[in-house]
Amino acid sequence: MAPVLTSPLVSTQWLADHLGADDLVVVDASVRTEGTGTATRWQGAHDAYEQHGHVPGARYADLLHDFSAPDADLPFTRPGAEHFEAAARALGVTAASTVVVYDDGVGEWAARLWWIFRAFGFDTAAVLDGGFTKWRDEGRPVRVGPVRATPATTGADPFLAGEERPVWADHDRVLRAVHGEEPAAVVLAAPASSLGTDHPGIVPGSTVITTDDVVDPVSNTLRRRPALAEVFASVLGADEVVTYCGVGSAACVDALALTVLGHDRVQVYDGSLAEWWRLEPELLAS
Repeated sequence: MAPVLTSPLVSTQWLADHLGADDLVVVDASVRTEGTGTATRWQGAHDAYEQHGHVPGARYADLLHDFSAPDADLPFTRPGAEHFEAAARALGVTAASTVVVYDDGVGEWAARLWWIFRAFGFDTAAVLDGGFTKWRDEGRPVRVGPVRATPATTGADPFLAGEERPVWADHDRVLRAVHGEEPAAVVLAAPASSLGTDHPGIVPGSTVITTDDVVDPVSNTLRRRPALAEVFASVLGADEVVTYCGVGSAACVDALALTVLGHDRVQVYDGSLAEWWRLEPELLAS
């Protein structure tokens, strides 16, 4: 029987207690990032997963290719249902699985994959609070080398993507918020260090609440609820919140934190600044 989740976050102790349980699928979603702003480039972290280690039994998920729309104009564009289903099944995920996702950074890639699972109606997925950094720093077991992801066996309930929930914002939705036609609090989650000093403007009227504000620098976990509530105090009262960043990854950390705080009308701007910066200059503001 799969472990039962009571939160979109699980602790390292929870994972240690349930590691090896039937129907538990642990996924490393790490991504390597180089450069800042419009010069940012990404690549998979599969080599680091094999050579530097991972949680025992964890399978590697390639967010850049397997869990993004193929041939899209923008990096990390969310996948369609069929593409997502195939990628999840290849990891061994079934309808009965409990999925725990982590990465080796501040959690933006784990939160991104969790948000995709959530978008397609799969609620038995969670993010490992503190990620691989906390797991390793606590001296918990680490395995080096590949792990073969075994697709579900015959007879298992197949993983099926549900109807996509309205948890994504597009460019037009953001514009309606900017112009006051459909109000929403628009929140920038990307730290200044990832944008660089010379970049086009951000979405006008943005509230800046970055991963540096949301993630505790000592533990690498999300800040506790009272601290999170203080961080998000300026937007918690909004009927709807739209989060964004460079490519819709750090935005998912803010979306995760807002979900933990109980806000149920959060959307992630999937195109984020990668799309926004393609707009005409008059639509930009610094």
